[in-house]
Amino acid sequence: MIRYFSIAIIFIQAISFDSGALQTEKDQISEPAQCWIPGLMEQISAVDENMPGRLGVYIKNLDDGKSLSYNGENDWYFASTTKIPLAIAILQRVENNELTLDSELTLQQSDFLDGNGDIKWQSPGTKYTIATLIEKSLQESDNISTDMLIRLIGEEELNKQVRQNMVSEGFNPITTILQVRFDAFSEIHKNAMDLTNMDILHINSTPCRNERLDRLISLLAINETELYAISIEEAFERYYQTGLNSGKLESMVLLLERLHRGELLSEEHTNYLLHVMENIITGDRRVKAGLPQGIRYAQKTGTQIETASNVGIIYPGNNGRQPIIVAVKARNFNQTIHAERAMETIGRLISETFL
Repeated sequence: MIRYFSIAIIFIQAISFDSGALQTEKDQISEPAQCWIPGLMEQISAVDENMPGRLGVYIKNLDDGKSLSYNGENDWYFASTTKIPLAIAILQRVENNELTLDSELTLQQSDFLDGNGDIKWQSPGTKYTIATLIEKSLQESDNISTDMLIRLIGEEELNKQVRQNMVSEGFNPITTILQVRFDAFSEIHKNAMDLTNMDILHINSTPCRNERLDRLISLLAINETELYAISIEEAFERYYQTGLNSGKLESMVLLLERLHRGELLSEEHTNYLLHVMENIITGDRRVKAGLPQGIRYAQKTGTQIETASNVGIIYPGNNGRQPIIVAVKARNFNQTIHAERAMETIGRLISETFL
């Protein structure tokens, strides 16, 4: 009721302005640039206040070039959204004739890891093309395919490519998913670095976090008095503070903008990657759930202990409009459904504002 009353006051004030002065101002600044940021910022703040945890949002409207940043000054854990710059790095190497999409990688015993996808059920020695690994990494958020691709080019080279060929600032070091597990569990006890990937797979094969902790303690042959962190949640919270696989929301949005504009890849590979991202199977309950049916949304999700992400490019349709690029992050929300509902609401607010 307060919001509608405020709008009415603004309207009454507006009609009392000198029409000539108002027209001059409209000539200088487009209507969306005048009005969408404050109103949308207020609505996002209300979403944040009504959900457990914290919300971070960065939205850029390419029609007017204006951006909204809500808690965007902080570093946010990117989770599996780092699989986008990884895919770009691989495709850039394809364009440099260092490999092809038909090149094959062989699944090794050391590649096995927990997470989505069916590769973990296959036998060592199974071969996958680069194209298949990119698609599984993005569409299924398969961690094994992701780490196989990082193994192909190396962590150091991947991060160099991000800095030199994509976005110069705002991306902290990206690691393998397996290294995330090692680093997080080492916040419980340093000997976690001595575990094998199969130990990690065993620990994370149960959805119960208390049972994961018990399995870790058993594998390390230590007692509870030796723990640095007393829960999986505390261990990951301490890990997030290291800044690894984290960065600025503005930098992620800039990466997506440059991808859309064709500044990172050829037209063929840009279209290929956007098509892959439009057909992911993990994003229907986040921003996309708040968008009108049929709207194109090239996206990537990410989920980790007490953190969730959704980033993407929203295409308004065949009306000459430029895309809206969005990065939404949530932390400390207790249950993933709380983060997903907040992201769905952000999608609906974007629809009401721009679509």
